[in-house]
Amino acid sequence: MQKTYFIADLHLSENRPHLLALFRQFMQEQAPEAEKLYILGDLFDFWIGDDEQSDLISEVQQLIRHLTEKGVPCYFQHGNRDFLIGKKFANACGLTLLPTYQVIDLYGTPTLLCHGDTLCVDDVKYQHYRKKVHQNWRQWLFLHLPLKVRLKIAEKIRAKSRQDKQLKSTEIMDVNAAFVQQIFTQFHVTQMIHGHTHRQKHHEIPPHFHRIVLGDWGETSSLLEVTPHSIEFINDTLRRKNG
Repeated sequence: MQKTYFIADLHLSENRPHLLALFRQFMQEQAPEAEKLYILGDLFDFWIGDDEQSDLISEVQQLIRHLTEKGVPCYFQHGNRDFLIGKKFANACGLTLLPTYQVIDLYGTPTLLCHGDTLCVDDVKYQHYRKKVHQNWRQWLFLHLPLKVRLKIAEKIRAKSRQDKQLKSTEIMDVNAAFVQQIFTQFHVTQMIHGHTHRQKHHEIPPHFHRIVLGDWGETSSLLEVTPHSIEFINDTLRRKNG
């Protein structure tokens, strides 16, 4: 059966092993059945450079590599947490890196893919931050700092992000409807798939636009399964193996 999977916002980290177990379950049981897998950002909770090593990173690389070696192409768009994932990591597991916006032919429907953070233009403070950290010279400088220094900086940024979220309204952190309409027009599509806001939902926008928001992973996974005839969310729990 023809099917394509889309996932985003797993936020994998060492202190949340349940998420890695869910990802492992998906990659071993469901992903091999797909024609393609798209990961639309924030696979990891934070990324400080392709030279970082951990058991978590090694297992994720191995799971993706096993999938791509089976002939299932895997595509990745950067999220706001893991925008520093580079070619070294991608090459190690066979990922194809995509630009911020990518139009694909999804069973005959031109579909725009993005992480979704660029759609939240009402969050002016975040957009200013995003513009700065995506400057090539800043990234080059950061990646050439010692690993221990980068870890400390990353922890400070995460703490500041958690603090800022508590002060922002949910409306500010959601997409801007007028800007979404502008993006639909700019890329000449009627269908869009993105993550970032963690608000799993289908949005039918008059007169004929369809915006699909991927959910984040927590107690359940959040998969979007698309076939030539259907589009549906799948939310699986972790199945315990006997013995």
